[in-house]
Amino acid sequence: MSEMEVMASIMRDHIIELLREGKRIDGRSFEDYRDLEIKVNVIEKAEGSAWVKLGDTQVLVGIKAELGEPFPDLPDRGVITTNVELVPLASPTFEPGPPDENAIELARVVDRGIRESQAVDLEKLVIVPGKLVRVIFIDVHVLDHGGNLLDASGIGAIAALLSTKLPRVNYNEETGEVEVLDEYEPLPVNHVPIPVTFAKIGNSIIVDPNLDEERVMDGRLTITTDETGHISAAQKGEAGAFKLEEVMYALEVALKKGNEIKEKVLKAVGKA
Repeated sequence: MSEMEVMASIMRDHIIELLREGKRIDGRSFEDYRDLEIKVNVIEKAEGSAWVKLGDTQVLVGIKAELGEPFPDLPDRGVITTNVELVPLASPTFEPGPPDENAIELARVVDRGIRESQAVDLEKLVIVPGKLVRVIFIDVHVLDHGGNLLDASGIGAIAALLSTKLPRVNYNEETGEVEVLDEYEPLPVNHVPIPVTFAKIGNSIIVDPNLDEERVMDGRLTITTDETGHISAAQKGEAGAFKLEEVMYALEVALKKGNEIKEKVLKAVGKA
């Protein structure tokens, strides 16, 4: 066993022993989030943006809007696409190059939470049905990886979308020309989906795992809900299994914590 494996084993034993006593390595209770900071409009040239700090984790989300064609099977819907960049400086485990499976999973969970909650009214992004729609790019940049990138990224994405303002456009049917005006309107956002992530370590379920807890967790579960109680995404990670009663407990906590975080998001974007 290598020195690193020995240290991981010692850390795991220490964390499990604390959890048996009802404690966590950073002093939080099982259902406590770390300190959460949210700032919007932090990127001047983006249509919308947000910076999120969750404990030691930091993410920056930028929104760009372009005009493009809709998907052939969805001619009356605008387009949303989500990308994640794991900046190598953010963690020794991040490497330059094309997105790895962690970045792909992160992008998909964030995208699914927004898409399946119908957070953005895609019909209102259509300029000419079947021909011209707005294409919304959600770009997530992980600046510091201190654990629970899923929640930090999801919170940053919806905060950035809520802060987004789109330039108005005029479409000339006769010439087919599009004029982009120097007038702006808010992105039509109807719902506020919030992801809440749990780690299972031994027999304990904890919310918002930090990096040390993530390194020793047996399983991970992320549940995204909105203010109506609708579940728009669920993602299980790692090898460990969750019993039905553990999933039901996680759902109850996800709804409660999701509403608390939603209020912080709305306050940050000036809509509380």
